[in-house]
Amino acid sequence: MRRVGPPAVLALAVALVLTACGPAATSAEDTAAPTVTLTWWDTSDPVTEGPTFRTLAHDFEEVNPGIEVEYVSVPFTEARARFEAADGKDAPDVLRADVGWTAGLAQAGRLVPLDGTEAAADLAAFEPQLIEQARYEGRLYAVPQSTDVLALLYNKRLFAAAGLSGPPATWSDLKAAAAVIKARTGADGFALHVQGYYAMPFLYGEDVDLVDVADRTVTVNSPAAVKAVTGLKALVSAPGVTRDDGTPQGRAALLAAFSAGRVAAVVEGPWENANVTRGAAFADRDNLGIAPVPAGGSGRAGSPLGGHNLVVSAASDAEHRAAAEKFIAFMTSANAQTWTAVRNSTLPTRSDATTSYVEANPGVIGFRKVLPVGRPRAALAEYGALYDLFGAELVSILDDRESVRAGLDRAAERARELLPGYRS
Repeated sequence: MRRVGPPAVLALAVALVLTACGPAATSAEDTAAPTVTLTWWDTSDPVTEGPTFRTLAHDFEEVNPGIEVEYVSVPFTEARARFEAADGKDAPDVLRADVGWTAGLAQAGRLVPLDGTEAAADLAAFEPQLIEQARYEGRLYAVPQSTDVLALLYNKRLFAAAGLSGPPATWSDLKAAAAVIKARTGADGFALHVQGYYAMPFLYGEDVDLVDVADRTVTVNSPAAVKAVTGLKALVSAPGVTRDDGTPQGRAALLAAFSAGRVAAVVEGPWENANVTRGAAFADRDNLGIAPVPAGGSGRAGSPLGGHNLVVSAASDAEHRAAAEKFIAFMTSANAQTWTAVRNSTLPTRSDATTSYVEANPGVIGFRKVLPVGRPRAALAEYGALYDLFGAELVSILDDRESVRAGLDRAAERARELLPGYRS
């Protein structure tokens, strides 16, 4: 992601972090205290995001001279497996974890509950739905550091050239708009990345999820889910609508077409802000529209919440846990989040961090406005795997290798194997 904001803004943000995220001064007793070395595994992109977090870790040390931070950049794709395999001194004290990992790591006993600790002191300032997915079985195991949500990104000029005044409110409206855009501009009106995660807005639009945890029921083949996927299939088969093959290469090509102006709308997250706006279609940043994903038959729009939480390893001793809780409080404070949002173009997880500095980035504030339609993931250790099995059947359905009903029944069968005790 690219840095935004003038140097003066960044300098002021740095000053805010240093003066307001920790104690203004330390006592002689604090200075003389034995140094605790805190190990932090950062799973962010080491080029685009890591420098910001390295600086914050250093700032934390400045206001907490009794604690040193051993910063370790760990590839996101390797982090969970390495964390689960680590024992004792090999485990980090703090991990930057995907929100989807929290339930599984907590269930396995690898995380420390944070209820009532310094890390959770400002809990009321965070977006409620983000705190909801930081809990497992009623206990808090994480504090949200960054968040994201899928939205409808659209090319304002192409919509205007087609005579459309704004983004569609429903999937039916989008289907109609795509045909008009194609006929009047030659560009495809909408393109969809075929993956389980990206298809969730269609399920949420019919007020259904992959599973109902409270009822211990698999719902991916329920009547509402069948309606959702039937509507999705009809949409991607309609004039002016295209889709990819579900591969990373296909998604890259889809995004390139959107940023070049050959596609008028896509469903995407804020992590693509910088990449999209490098394209010719969005040389004028104001041409990028960001709106909630369209609503379905329920009349509601819904999008999966993503992002990253900070968690504390159960392998840490009491002294390191206390230092870890202090570190998490610092890294998720309002001022640290403001600076992170300005530097990394990410969404703050607490409302008091959305300052004028953050609002200066139209991409960040655009996604911030659609955050209320985000839906927390179910607090289920196996939930992430459900995206994969749903996505695999979705590709088969859209390729006409099986019917909607047969594909979703197969997805439900696989989900029940993954979740013993669940029924359809």
